[in-house]
Amino acid sequence: MAEPGAVPPGDDMLVEHRLSGQTLLSGGFLEVRRDRVRLPDGGTASREYIRHGGAVAVIPLLDDGRLVLVRQYRYPLGKVLLEWPAGKLDAGESQLACAMRELQEETGYSAREWAYGGEIHNAAAYSSESIWLWFARGLRAGPARLDPGEFVQTVLMTADELEALDLRGELPDVKTQVGLAWLRRALLGTRPWHWHGIGEAACL
Repeated sequence: MAEPGAVPPGDDMLVEHRLSGQTLLSGGFLEVRRDRVRLPDGGTASREYIRHGGAVAVIPLLDDGRLVLVRQYRYPLGKVLLEWPAGKLDAGESQLACAMRELQEETGYSAREWAYGGEIHNAAAYSSESIWLWFARGLRAGPARLDPGEFVQTVLMTADELEALDLRGELPDVKTQVGLAWLRRALLGTRPWHWHGIGEAACL
């Protein structure tokens, strides 16, 4: 966790400053840390959190209006979840390169145009992970290239079908809920999106 940079006026009364820390667990996917921090009132506290390199999720739109999603088993929950194609950023990899890679690896689709959606923090109380959402269209089907040990089922659904699942409480994945809400707003014209070809988007 980095020390805060420029703090907006008024936020300094909320900021905590790291005094010391230790790594409790370091794996290939994430790092678990415990830090000692100075609180705004001068007291101290312990903060345990997961340091994560970030991930990208893709909201893929087919020409007929359907959406491309994946179903996969999430071991910590013991459940199969319906989600947007997504994956962790490799070291030095751009968001767009990760989005393109994960879309093709998990579903076999490639996209002609991309639009950046935004950044979300899905578990800010105990993880540094950011997930950056990208929209993709102009899709072309191809063979999936799953990683060894990865088992994913591709699903095609309309936004209405996905929203019906959400209303029944059957769409618990937060990035998928947020992506669906942003998609609905974009289609209504209340959330702007700016489409770019692959070369243009890579420069964003």
